[in-house]
Amino acid sequence: MAAQFGRLRKGAVNTTVAAVVVAALAASQAPGVTTDDAGRKVTTGTQPSPDTPAENSATGNSPYYTDLPPLNSPNPSPTTGTPVTQGTSEAGIPATVLDAYKKAATALQESKPGCNLPWELLAAIGKVESGQARGGRVDANGNTLSKILGPQLNGNGFASISDTDGGAYDGDSSYDRAVGPMQFIPSTWEWAGRDGNGDGKKDPNNVYDAALAAGHYLCRFGWDLSTKGDLDSAILSYNNSQDYLNLVLRWLEYYRKGTHEIPDGTGTLPSDRSDDTAGASPTPTPPGTPTTPSSPSTPKPGGGDGGSTSPKPTPPPSTTPPATPTPTPTDTVHHLEDAGTAKLSAMAGDAFTEKITARAETKAGKAVPKVRIRFAIIGATDAAFSTGEKYATTLTNSIGEAVAPALKAGENTGEFVVRATVVGRTVSGLDYTATVTERAADTLARTGEEALTCTPGGEFADQVEVKATYKGAVADKVAATATLIKSADDATENDKGPYFKDADGKTVRTLTGLTTDANGLLKLPKLYADDTTGTFLLRINTAGGATLTVELKVAAADTSPTPTPSEPASGTDSASPSPSA
Repeated sequence: MAAQFGRLRKGAVNTTVAAVVVAALAASQAPGVTTDDAGRKVTTGTQPSPDTPAENSATGNSPYYTDLPPLNSPNPSPTTGTPVTQGTSEAGIPATVLDAYKKAATALQESKPGCNLPWELLAAIGKVESGQARGGRVDANGNTLSKILGPQLNGNGFASISDTDGGAYDGDSSYDRAVGPMQFIPSTWEWAGRDGNGDGKKDPNNVYDAALAAGHYLCRFGWDLSTKGDLDSAILSYNNSQDYLNLVLRWLEYYRKGTHEIPDGTGTLPSDRSDDTAGASPTPTPPGTPTTPSSPSTPKPGGGDGGSTSPKPTPPPSTTPPATPTPTPTDTVHHLEDAGTAKLSAMAGDAFTEKITARAETKAGKAVPKVRIRFAIIGATDAAFSTGEKYATTLTNSIGEAVAPALKAGENTGEFVVRATVVGRTVSGLDYTATVTERAADTLARTGEEALTCTPGGEFADQVEVKATYKGAVADKVAATATLIKSADDATENDKGPYFKDADGKTVRTLTGLTTDANGLLKLPKLYADDTTGTFLLRINTAGGATLTVELKVAAADTSPTPTPSEPASGTDSASPSPSA
């Protein structure tokens, strides 16, 4: 059964919202006109325009929830690890819904970095449009458990938008309705829809798809949402109402001050609507049936009915017991088990060869498929998943196993933890320890074969260059040392013979802090010789144990004359034999 919105009365205004937030508004500017991704004219600016057609907004200017955030700011809390409800319940966002907002914002940071879209803006709009997908009633794939539909946009108290999709999205072949957790009308979804969960479909009833679509919608026209003018314009383009702008800004500020994830399906349901109907218990309406005003609700302080202070009758309590929600696979998860993950170790800068695998199980140990598992990197480390992020969410397969993306080590060595948790379920997390070791080489070889010789007091003509490898592959950024040693059996530093020079020109016979380049090459500085002659040894060591000993010779120059062939006597043919006696 689909959850639907009630009918909006013409001129209905939430005076509570207007009174509380009007003081927060900045000075406005005249709207301008541009075109959106579908080539339609759209009015932009920091004030709503009465001339802007409703079909040019994301929602068709459909009704929305008007509940205000609490006066007390939420306490910031981490969103990784085991979800824990803390602070006011309004600050909690259902886990899968929160994951969708953050993934969408991350995607926009890559595709439209100049937009500066905060995920908290998606959360604010999601709160106002659908109460965070009706308190997070979504499955592990992000699909709403029942459709969330707005009223018929039939001109009777609303804009008139005739059917544009044949009922494909909203089930209504007469008029359009806003659809899904972000409340897109079908004509807008047709060009703005996105596939946010990689299943090959663009479904407005999927929170991952809807959140990504909302992000792209808010980031069109080259808007920079870090500026007040562009932020206001983007929000007004979503629903062309000053009250709507005020309310979204209030929730944006509230979420920016801190929030936390809560299990799916446990979110706080809104109660107030811009059409003055209760939001927690919508009355289902079959598609195509004209909507009628809902029963009057209990009066609220301050005239929440649009200014009227007349008391309203309280409807009699329902005698129908509430339906028990059908348990989702996530609801049946009791714990996580390691599914045979091998030792996690990699050198700095390398990818881990082993992947983390966790299995979701019931209390009886039965595998639970189609459950979202979040893997989060914990601790002071620059390691990341192959996606470049510190967290990843994957779905368990038919045997209940979820495999995390490959880990990639950063440059920081030491241990860190990867924690697996069930999205939307408060169960203990499962920790995996990973180790990053320093870069290493197991082989060193000279790149040249020429003999390294020098005369006393001179300098070697050739510089020593070596190449480092590890298991046959280039070993880049590997630490190394070079020392002129006394003998093959005595690796202490020599006190005579060849030497290097430091920056001040002083004699140095040990070099530290050396590093191979991206090709595994290491070229040592120029070598010099003192007055001592003989054969000397240069030893190069790298992290990982690779060692190479290079022979250096210092010998006096050969001063003996070079023999020349004797010249024949004048007039004598040197080729003729001498006459016999």
